[in-house]
Order: sequence, then structure tokens, then C-alpha cells
Amino acid sequence: MRIEYSRSGLHLAGDKFSLYLDMQLMLTAAALLIIGYIMVISASMHLGQDAFHYSVRQLVHIFMGLVGASLMLFLPLRVLEEAGQWLFLLGLALLVAVLIPGLGVEVNGSTRWLSLGGVRVQVSELVKLISVVYMAGYITRHVQTVRTSIYGMVRPLLLLAFACVLLLLEPDFGTTAVILATALSMMFLGGARLWQFGILVCLLASLGTLLIVQSPYRWNRLVSFMDPWADPLGSGFQLSQSLIAFGRGELFGVGLGSGVQKLYYLPENHTDFLFAVIGEELGLVGVSVVVALFACLIWKAFAIARMSEQTGHSFAAYLAYGLGIWFGIQAFINMGVTMGMLPTKGLTLPLMSYGGGSMIVMCSAVGLLLRIHNEAVQRQRSARARYWNG
Repeated sequence: MRIEYSRSGLHLAGDKFSLYLDMQLMLTAAALLIIGYIMVISASMHLGQDAFHYSVRQLVHIFMGLVGASLMLFLPLRVLEEAGQWLFLLGLALLVAVLIPGLGVEVNGSTRWLSLGGVRVQVSELVKLISVVYMAGYITRHVQTVRTSIYGMVRPLLLLAFACVLLLLEPDFGTTAVILATALSMMFLGGARLWQFGILVCLLASLGTLLIVQSPYRWNRLVSFMDPWADPLGSGFQLSQSLIAFGRGELFGVGLGSGVQKLYYLPENHTDFLFAVIGEELGLVGVSVVVALFACLIWKAFAIARMSEQTGHSFAAYLAYGLGIWFGIQAFINMGVTMGMLPTKGLTLPLMSYGGGSMIVMCSAVGLLLRIHNEAVQRQRSARARYWNG
């Protein structure tokens, strides 16, 4: 096997394969994984009788995620493009299975997991990835309809709406918002008319507002988010403790492992609120590094999408755009929640928070981006070879 480094990235070549790997994307994702793992260790060592319980499990999650990324790296995009609709139906079937008593596992009042061979799988994480694949395929097949008719935009949303209803029954409002926001953004990049896009956004925003107003627990979350100090020991406890963590961190943080908010003050500190632990222990500097890494990850996804567009591979381009948008929206919501900018939602910080399903799916998404980059580079080189050969 030959290993070469060029402007296209790291080139691995053998007798029967050739891979072009985007080193910037790989290093960015690796940095997020490493920082996240270190912070999960720091945030969870005091939990349970075994200090290394969560750290060992997270290491297994990361290994499984790397396996998923490797599988995606060697999966031809045409297979995903052809299987997109069937994958979406599979996702719907899994969402239905979660709601069947005896199959779904309830945690903290939400039924979002399936127990498979003793391993809990959060179906909603897989559905996010499937939805991006499905939307990329739909826009590729019906791009003219999307650009000229509102029906072209509404049609895929009807199927997504069914998935969202199932998610709301779990309930999982955060995943619903991420899927719909990603789908709308992908259609906008696909060329949807601005006024049609605006109507759909207003309609979905109105429906979301209605769901919040009619649900007591969602309304309480909204009220506590607006003023967490009104009930700092009740509904505003989690957010107020998160804000205290950021306040204690100041510029350089209190030091790795020296945070106190994680010591039974801040709930879910190793999962949904890991960013607050980063803020306390690594300070503004650490927070800025994490934000910069996510910005780089999103930029690389869009750059890969642009490269695919230039080679005429529409499905790959929309898929890369969708993955970048998904990473950006979920990271923004998680950070916004921990900093009191958005109401509390149960969304993990991609590639960093503790959790098997999220880690496996997010790593697989990065592997898919690497696959898109590889095929784009190979298409570019084939086009150049044809040009020079006349």
C-alpha cells in the first residue's frame, strides 16, 4: 500500500483500492473526540461506585463509532442514494417499535430507546442521519419541482411530519426541531423559492409554538428559560447551575478536573450539559476552541459539498450540505441551551457528549463526509485525465 500526501489530502493506494482522505476534517473530528472524551472523564468520575464506569463505556462508544465511520468510508454513495427511501421506511418502523410496550425503554419519562441484545439504541439519532440521506435523494430526483412548485417542498415534509409525530409521542421535541430545520435548509440550498420557503418556515414555527403552549412541561421549560432565577431550586435549577458553571470558569477556567458544579449540582453534566463543564474547567478559552472546531467541521462539510457540486454529483453535494447543517444546528442548540440562549432540550453535543447512539451515528456521519470527499476527488481526477487525453 502506498501513502502519499497532496493538496487533495492523504492518498492511500493499494492494488484494488484508492482512497483520498481529507486530513483537515479528520483532525478536526479527532480533536472534538479527544477533548470530549477527556471532559466526559472529568465530568463522570464521581458518578457511581466505579470511577471509570462512564469513561470505559465512552471509549467503547468511540470505538464503535470509528467502526461505523470506517463502514461509511467504504460504502459507495450510489448504494445510499438508491436505498434512501427504504432506509426512511426502516426508520419509521423503528420509531413505531420504540412506542410498543415491552420493546421501548423509558428513561427520565421519555421512551426513546430500543433494547437490542442488552444494548440500548436511541432510534432518534439514527433517524436524523436517515432523514438527511432521504432528503438528499429526494432533492436530487425532484430538484426542478422543488424549485418551481410549493408541492415539491410539501411532499417530503408530509413523510417527515409522520416521523415527527412519532418522535413527539416519545416525546422528543428537540430531535423533531433538528430534523425539520435541516430538511428546510437543504431544500432552500436546493433552490426553493424564497417566498415559499418563508411560508413553510412560518407555518412550522406556528405549529411549534402551538405544541409548546399546549404542553405544560414544554411551557414550564420556556418560562424557566426566560427567568431561571425566579425558581433556582425548582424549574430553573439546571439552567441556573449551568450559568454558575460558566461564570466560575471566567477566562482560563478553574482547571481540568477542578470543577465543582459537576459534583451533583449540575444534572446531566456528562451528557447534555457537558459544554457547561467545559466552560467551568477550561473557561472562555476552552469554549472558544470547541466553537472554532465545530465551525471548522461545518466549513469542511460545505467545502466538500461545493467540490461535489463542481463535479456534477448532486446527491453527494446535498448530502454533505445536509450533514454540515445537521452538525451546526445540533451543536448550536446544545450550546445555546447550556448558556441560557435557548429553552432546555435533550440534545447531545456532537462527537463530545456521553452516549452510545449519538457517538456511533455522529462518527458515521463524519465517515460519510470522508466518503463524499473521496468520490469528489476521484471524479475531479477522472475529469482531468479525460481532458488531457483528449
